[in-house]
Amino acid sequence: MTELPPDDELVAALRAGDGAAFADVLDAWSSSMLRLARSFVSTHATAEEVVQDTWLAVVQGLGAFEGRSSVKTWVYRILVNTAKKRGAREKRSVPWTSLLPGDEDHGPTVDPGLVRGPGGAGQWREVPEAWASPEKTALALEVREVITGALAELPARQRAVISLRDVADHTAEEVCEILQITAANQRVLLHRARAVVRERLAGYLGAAG
Repeated sequence: MTELPPDDELVAALRAGDGAAFADVLDAWSSSMLRLARSFVSTHATAEEVVQDTWLAVVQGLGAFEGRSSVKTWVYRILVNTAKKRGAREKRSVPWTSLLPGDEDHGPTVDPGLVRGPGGAGQWREVPEAWASPEKTALALEVREVITGALAELPARQRAVISLRDVADHTAEEVCEILQITAANQRVLLHRARAVVRERLAGYLGAAG
């Protein structure tokens, strides 16, 4: 994947109609955008339409981009807004603005024996290996399929957060801005999503071994 230039250069190129620059951006972000869109809508085909509508909105809105956030954050925010509207039409919208925690925000996430503290809320007894992007670390198609399946089964809020953090490489602050959630909620959702994926991978690798 081509490394993108700094935001000021990227915006200038896109505004100038640089087709190569636009192709590089599409290549860099479209896959993770599709995964995120799928958190809000009912079908893969609809998610693809959301991504297409997002890129159209990006092209149309480049002149109004003020640089208050990174280009990537701005694009993903447009995606989320577009996906929310489409999801609402499908009557599948998620109440992102609600401050009330849902069922997915409760309960232990990993084996309590692996952590210190009551209910699995403390520190790891043995620090697990650092989390990395599935796209960078999955060396076999089977592992990719396991990860994809685990992500698809996550609750929408968890899937959106982990897609942004661990697939699209957004910072915690950017995820909060894109999804309009609190920092605490972002941490909880990400931890629970990662725990599910880790457990699924551990089970698969153990069986494969």
